[in-house]
Amino acid sequence: MSHTLGAREAQKQQTRRALLDAGLRLLENQSLSSLGLREVTREVGVAPAGFYRHFRDMGDLGVALVAESLGSLHAMIRAILAEQDDAEEVIAHSVRLIARHVRDHRPHIRFIARERHGGVQAVREAIAAELSLFADEVAEALGTQPVSHGWSPEDVRMLAELYVDRMLMTAIAFMEAPADDTAAEEGITQRARKELYLIHLGRRHWLDT
Repeated sequence: MSHTLGAREAQKQQTRRALLDAGLRLLENQSLSSLGLREVTREVGVAPAGFYRHFRDMGDLGVALVAESLGSLHAMIRAILAEQDDAEEVIAHSVRLIARHVRDHRPHIRFIARERHGGVQAVREAIAAELSLFADEVAEALGTQPVSHGWSPEDVRMLAELYVDRMLMTAIAFMEAPADDTAAEEGITQRARKELYLIHLGRRHWLDT
């Protein structure tokens, strides 16, 4: 009996994975609000009724994709926050990490870029909540650094949001650039470094204002 239950659970997870993958593929050239449930189930080869064993509706599938898409960024964020070297080196390494992450997760970044302000409220809210969680993590790390001594919690949080927003915008810029256009990628890299360094300089002199 336990073997049968285990096989059923494995099949269930396999089907759920197939629905998520199909949704991500189909969303390459359209928004979630325009994607039909039947398109997804047809892509997977399951009956539409089978969809509801895994998701309440297309918005629920989209929320699952948000968790998957932005969840993969946590490890990258932690790696960046762990850097203790010279600021310019940290920034350069951070931009390289972002570019590598986009190369490895391009469909997920495309999904977030399109749906962040898309037509499905549940997905917009899930993206906003995940980005807020990132800002919490960044603020906690920034608040322990000596340069933040004397800062109010509100200002540290504002700084964290600036960093998160710039990292996300940089990821989107890399995603939108042609895959094999090294000149475009280099241009994005240089601009991202300047933007992040500008934030860093503002941080160093914030209490002087």
